[in-house]
Amino acid sequence: MKPKPLRIGSVTIGGRRPVFILGPCVIESEKFVRRMAKTIAEICAAKDIDFIFKASYDKANRTSVRSFRGIGVRDGGEILSDIGRDLKIPVTTDVHSPAEAEFAGEKIDMLQIPAFLCRQTDLLRAAAETDRAINVKKGQFLAPWDVRNIAEKLVAFGNEKFCFTERGTTFGYNSLVADMRSLYWIREAGYRVIFDATHSVQRSGGAGDATSGDSVLAPVLARAAMAAGCDGIFMEVHENPARALSDGPNQVPLKDLPKHLRMLKAIHAAVS
Repeated sequence: MKPKPLRIGSVTIGGRRPVFILGPCVIESEKFVRRMAKTIAEICAAKDIDFIFKASYDKANRTSVRSFRGIGVRDGGEILSDIGRDLKIPVTTDVHSPAEAEFAGEKIDMLQIPAFLCRQTDLLRAAAETDRAINVKKGQFLAPWDVRNIAEKLVAFGNEKFCFTERGTTFGYNSLVADMRSLYWIREAGYRVIFDATHSVQRSGGAGDATSGDSVLAPVLARAAMAAGCDGIFMEVHENPARALSDGPNQVPLKDLPKHLRMLKAIHAAVS
């Protein structure tokens, strides 16, 4: 069963063109996130790429209590809304509670449900009731076919404007495996699916009091996912991953983004 395309501003998930969800892991400062959004927008315009800008206002599941979390939903939501309006691009961010979903739903084009919270019924209901598009990150603990239960909740709450993102499955301690069969199964079930290249190479808690990762493998998995068949790629990028305040080890250097987009666009054209 082929899912209907999902329109988000000027971007369509599930159409003839691949969609890219791109941006830094977290809003480190207003100046930083505006600079990142402007540069990514310029790169995507030059490559004729459809993209949604992503950045988190809060990283609620950091490994350590000492880790940087973000600037908060109100300031972050306002900044992202302004970026979307100024650059004329759709924006997305994750929400962690019904109250956050309600507030972000007034500002943000697509609400993202974090993987660890993907089965939280009250959060799903609150996100659905905003009538915004919703991107549900499939939990590391779920089989691909388990997303059906999440979909049924969203539909029951009156919202059919959603997609799923595959971000790897728990594979032993501190490690994930990206099973490309998942993309096929989720699409065959009738749902739009994005592949998260950077979180799939994450090693949760792998550095003891912080997350580690294998960023060099993110573009490799992205190419495999595009060849296997998906509606788009989620990839976190940073101007200097070594100095990132969150998830630096699995973010892709901004300077490498053009070549990765060029390759992924070519693969999509070859397999479509």
